[in-house]
Amino acid sequence: MRGVWGAVAALALMAGGTPVLAQPLAPPPAQMGKVALTFDDLPGLSLFNDQAWLDYINRTLLRGLRRNHMPAIGFVNESKLDEAVRARQITNLKLWLDAGKDLGNHTFSHESPNDLGAAGYIADIAKGEPVTRELLAARGKKLDWFRHPYLETGAPEAVKHAINAWLGQHGYRIAPVTIDADDWMFAEPYEDALARHDEARRLRVRKQYLDYTERAISWYQKASDALFGRQIAFVMLLHDTRLNADSIDELSAILKRRRLKPVTIEAAMSDPAYKTRDPYVGKDGIEWMERWSYTLKKGLPWTSWQDAPKQIEDEYERLENDQHKN
Repeated sequence: MRGVWGAVAALALMAGGTPVLAQPLAPPPAQMGKVALTFDDLPGLSLFNDQAWLDYINRTLLRGLRRNHMPAIGFVNESKLDEAVRARQITNLKLWLDAGKDLGNHTFSHESPNDLGAAGYIADIAKGEPVTRELLAARGKKLDWFRHPYLETGAPEAVKHAINAWLGQHGYRIAPVTIDADDWMFAEPYEDALARHDEARRLRVRKQYLDYTERAISWYQKASDALFGRQIAFVMLLHDTRLNADSIDELSAILKRRRLKPVTIEAAMSDPAYKTRDPYVGKDGIEWMERWSYTLKKGLPWTSWQDAPKQIEDEYERLENDQHKN
């Protein structure tokens, strides 16, 4: 659920409103729209720091992106290079560039500015640059894009301002998020089912993920109409996971049904909507539709928002708790 207004909508539903899952999808827009696909946590977000597993994720995902003619950018946490075999992790980043994709900075350690403060967070951004910058430079490219972990952009205002000022001085553009289907929550139960050879559960989690993703995209399309009276070019948050690697063809089919054509992040960000001021200062990581609703003083269609299935939330929490115990 997103922010304060999302919580209000959830309370309304619990008080006797119509369950969101019973509602039909909104019809797709009449005109073909645009979406930039962005994948966080390269070179791989996984329950397992197994190099062969991580290699499979990246190679399979990249093959699927190529097969479906989908541009993409991957955001790198360079701390992950040493969580498995460093040379092969760097090779996975090279594969993204060899496939014509872009790379951005996602900080070194995926920590929050809420925990590190402005100076510590800025240091973590800088620490996350060297390998990615070198790989891009070898191909005549610059490190242009930055994505905030957890979408947490800094609070209080002095912290947010200091981070933004540093990013601007160092040539970064912030990659916003205007579609977020919480794919990370489904990814761990999916991998756990694979590891346990539980095929029925694997297929169930995958279907829940794909169904939820299509509904989330439909909601953001309605949100775009509410804020701008049109369909903006979206930026979709995804993660470099086995779930997405195994589901990329189905994700492509969903985008086609929702009349969204994948484009580069540069193309999506040329939409004038992205010049809208982001006034939000707070510790919660919220996406940009909600941020812009404060600027534009317009409501979002929260009564039709849905959270991820409770079954998935419970499975994810159990896996997280198990990891913390080990």
